[in-house]
Amino acid sequence: MDKQPCVYILSSKPYGTLYIGVTSDLVGRLYQHRTDSIAGFTRRHAVHRLVRFEMFGSMEAAILRQKQLKRWHRQWKINLIESDNPH
Repeated sequence: MDKQPCVYILSSKPYGTLYIGVTSDLVGRLYQHRTDSIAGFTRRHAVHRLVRFEMFGSMEAAILRQKQLKRWHRQWKINLIESDNPH
């Protein structure tokens, strides 16, 4: 399977806790989050719902976007999510 770098945003519930991650295997990474197979933030806060993802041509570009999004204010992140995913 080809690797496809992407940035993804998970939420615990509508307007809940947000998590921004980067991966080259979105389906595999979502499985890890949803089964709580990795200890950490998403397990502690039950952050399992995919609310947005963006694909990139390189991992470097994906990491830069992740860092940018992590610096954003919470409302900017919510506005970004709702621009493509109003529910």
